[in-house]
Amino acid sequence: MKINNIYLGDCIEVMNKIIDKKSIDLIYADPPYNLSGKKLNLVNNKTGGAFYKMNEDWDTWDYKEYVSFTEKWIKSSYDVLKESGSLYISCTFHNIGEIIVSAKKINFKLNNILTWYKTNAMPSITKRTFTHATEYVCWFVKGKNWKFNYFDVKYFNPRRTKDGETKQMRDFLDFIEIPIVQGAERIKNATGKAIHPTQKPEKLIELILIASSEKKDIILDPFFGTGTTGAVAKRMNRNWIGIESNKKYYQIARKRIFKFNEKGR
Repeated sequence: MKINNIYLGDCIEVMNKIIDKKSIDLIYADPPYNLSGKKLNLVNNKTGGAFYKMNEDWDTWDYKEYVSFTEKWIKSSYDVLKESGSLYISCTFHNIGEIIVSAKKINFKLNNILTWYKTNAMPSITKRTFTHATEYVCWFVKGKNWKFNYFDVKYFNPRRTKDGETKQMRDFLDFIEIPIVQGAERIKNATGKAIHPTQKPEKLIELILIASSEKKDIILDPFFGTGTTGAVAKRMNRNWIGIESNKKYYQIARKRIFKFNEKGR
């Protein structure tokens, strides 16, 4: 097992064969949501930038296969976590039920569900549903001695009392207001289109690492994508391991974190 390293491969195989058992302090996972479908392009959208409906091969599953995959990667995550370890999983209403049921079957305890309110979310295009403006982060723990850095998280809350003191967290942490990634933080291709459709804000990952890890802890991201978890962990003096099955994303993450070119030099 190598730390501060990206593995190219299937996350279940890598966790089962390469990652040491009970070695990881914190896992952040942003798995496929299984919501890809009919193509929808709104290049000139003014709310939250250009919008492209999820239509990725890696996000399209038969339902039974998706449930089986979810159970397998969560079980592998359980095996590599320390007894004091935490598992944070990003999800939407599309897959939160499968995530929670699978994790509980494997003996994870659900501590909290954080709501990420996307302040620049797309409006309801079809006008047939309420606007989908939120995603969720489920926080699971393996044992009884999990880490939670209460005062550090409280300080992370940008809101203050009238006297400038830190506030209780309920007005921020249960309902986190962060825009969808845009601007310089968004990784784009030569045409200006986002390379990864579900790139997460660095601020969201920073909150998770502050809450449930310490300096030098090992952070694992089994769906590494373009490397946001690794980039934030490196900046925050955490060790990290990424696993990514898509070669394009793998190369982008290497370039982002190690400043490599696409040939790895």
